[in-house]
Amino acid sequence: MVVIRVRSRDGLERVHVENPNATVGELKYLIQTQLNVPIPCQTLSANHNLLLAKGTDIQMFDDMADPNVPLSLLGIAHGNIIFLAYEGQRFIAGPRVNPAGSFGKKMTVEDLIARQMRIERQENPHCRSVSFDRHAANAFQQYVNENLAFAIKRGGFMYGRVSEEGEVSVDFIYEPPQQGTENNLFLLRDPDEEKLVEGIATGLGMRRVGFIFNQTITHGNRDYTLSNLEIQQAAEVHAESGLKEWATALVKLEVNENGEQDVHFESFQLSDQCVKLYKDGWFAGPDQNCDVLDPKITRMTKDVVILGKDTRDVDNDFFLVVVKILDHQGPLSSTFPIENRVSPVSMRALKNHLDRTKNVPYVK
Repeated sequence: MVVIRVRSRDGLERVHVENPNATVGELKYLIQTQLNVPIPCQTLSANHNLLLAKGTDIQMFDDMADPNVPLSLLGIAHGNIIFLAYEGQRFIAGPRVNPAGSFGKKMTVEDLIARQMRIERQENPHCRSVSFDRHAANAFQQYVNENLAFAIKRGGFMYGRVSEEGEVSVDFIYEPPQQGTENNLFLLRDPDEEKLVEGIATGLGMRRVGFIFNQTITHGNRDYTLSNLEIQQAAEVHAESGLKEWATALVKLEVNENGEQDVHFESFQLSDQCVKLYKDGWFAGPDQNCDVLDPKITRMTKDVVILGKDTRDVDNDFFLVVVKILDHQGPLSSTFPIENRVSPVSMRALKNHLDRTKNVPYVK
């Protein structure tokens, strides 16, 4: 018997396949019978980005559209993960509950609260879209690509405006002092420097609107969108902001149809539930074996309910809400070197900048 793991918006489930020569069509039938997802509602793909697609974008994932193709031809074997998107709702049987009588397990108030904490997806973001100033986006990705070669992580705070309709415009990116490794990004934040940045932003009629970071080149071999470390860091700065339209942006390398690598931007919001869980201390720390946890799983300090089951391990995708990404030509431009990068800014760089712009006002 072959077991295929199926990841959907509901988490990770297993489908048992008796036929070693099964086709995509047979797998869809087994998903219908074992997971209660009707065949006409199913879209299958080996690409994890399927779970982030919405509307007509789902139709782009057609690598498993032909029902007659054998799974073996697609490289799908025992233990492999495929991704399932489906329309509508389905019934999922919950665990059997044994009523606790006089000799039942004693439960604390915290236990009762945890049993009521159901992890659910948030369908719609508060942020309708994120639009990047082309110069600001290029300055960030070019440094990560050409200077760091996507070998270590880099991050920054996005500044811009939020419209009444919830549309976020990013006009510049502030990169605080930091230390990046392949898997971690340590922000060495300077409160005095951040006050100066906030003052400049306020004078320009802007505010801090989000957080941006890159994933390293090794992430391309992994089957998740954000790691648990990335989720926790994003939740920390989101919770600090107090802005419901706060956006999280990701820069990474993706292989195109020609086998070449392209720089790719994605934008998300963390769900309201994710931010609340972080603020309320539900995210487990490193002392609870999180360092050996699968990166696509975030561990809670107490049991939560997912699909009717008690667990402490939550699939990170439950916490992500996809946001449409756009671009624009913003009001700012500068040739001055960006602070807090590997090469310190010299007095000569300042002199050259002032010489080039001596006939240009600081602010128009």
